[in-house]
Amino acid sequence: MYDYLIVGAGFAGSVLAERLANQSNKKVLIIDKRNHIAGNAYDHYDDHGILVHKYGPHIFHTNSKEVFNYLSRFTEWRNYQHRVLANVDGQLLPIPINLNTINKLYGLNLNSTEVKEFFESKAEKKNEVLTSEDVVVSVVGRELYEKFFRGYTRKQWALDPSELHASVTARVPTRTNLDDRYFTDTFQAMPQHGYTRMFEKMLNHPNIHVMLNTDYRDVVGDLVFKELIFTGPIDEFFDYKYGKLPYRSIDFKFETLDQEVFQETGTINYPNDYAFTRITEFKHLTGQKHHKTSLVYEFPTAVGDPYYPIPKAENQAIYQKYHNLASKMKATHFVGRLATYKYYNMDQVVAQALTVYKKIINQEILVN
Repeated sequence: MYDYLIVGAGFAGSVLAERLANQSNKKVLIIDKRNHIAGNAYDHYDDHGILVHKYGPHIFHTNSKEVFNYLSRFTEWRNYQHRVLANVDGQLLPIPINLNTINKLYGLNLNSTEVKEFFESKAEKKNEVLTSEDVVVSVVGRELYEKFFRGYTRKQWALDPSELHASVTARVPTRTNLDDRYFTDTFQAMPQHGYTRMFEKMLNHPNIHVMLNTDYRDVVGDLVFKELIFTGPIDEFFDYKYGKLPYRSIDFKFETLDQEVFQETGTINYPNDYAFTRITEFKHLTGQKHHKTSLVYEFPTAVGDPYYPIPKAENQAIYQKYHNLASKMKATHFVGRLATYKYYNMDQVVAQALTVYKKIINQEILVN
């Protein structure tokens, strides 16, 4: 008899398992169809002994002290601030667009005030900012939109930015200073010994039992438990009653080179050339010293594991139907990116899981 059956051993499921077992002395069974814990954050040493992220680069950043302090129970950290360059017009330029980006691209020597005026002179003001194209064009104009955003977005989503919700490109700011960090969060770091090691410590509790290589649907009828926490695709849970929710996936191509360094920063974007969107070199992220280096190329695709919910109104309408079904279920909780059809960063999933844990325990107190 388990108090909780948790489907999915990624951030949402593992955080809830740890809290329920460690703080509330609950017996937890966590099931995952993959052969490993840690979900998409899973990392491992490849055949050459280089630590790589199996599902693409995962860079931790958060403004939440609560989230950072919570995860710090299970890992030491390596300070790391991610920087990204974009390959545009034969140059490697900082992205998000900043003062250096404009000066290098156009051979100018503007200061912060002048670059702000430059953006204002290029911007096409919109009465309503509804799409991803609107977001960018209304801030930096059409030429920079074409150079940095349109091609990348079309590769990533197989849709033109004019067809996507404004939230997609709103995630990438534009700066008038020299700050070339990709993120500006208060806490930016990488787990010192990798994400998988962090998850191992999180799930190392006598009340937690982990079952891998298992589809919960194959065993749920044989299990006895009080409540269910589901972190998988919500449409799958309801047998696609209202149709399948669309996602974009990524085909990852790994390569190891017999050289110490391949590129000057962790990630380089390719918005306009090649079929891949970006190349990430893992040693920049992990700080590992090795005489070889491993890279991953990302090729967006319509098939494969669900990674990115496609932010269109019609897709949200389908999700809302599933959400309405989920809200009527008793002793069942839907948590995480796939279960809520929303693109969460890692810290946001952790925050959501901690919030759900508090709600579960408060509800239990009320019932008793």
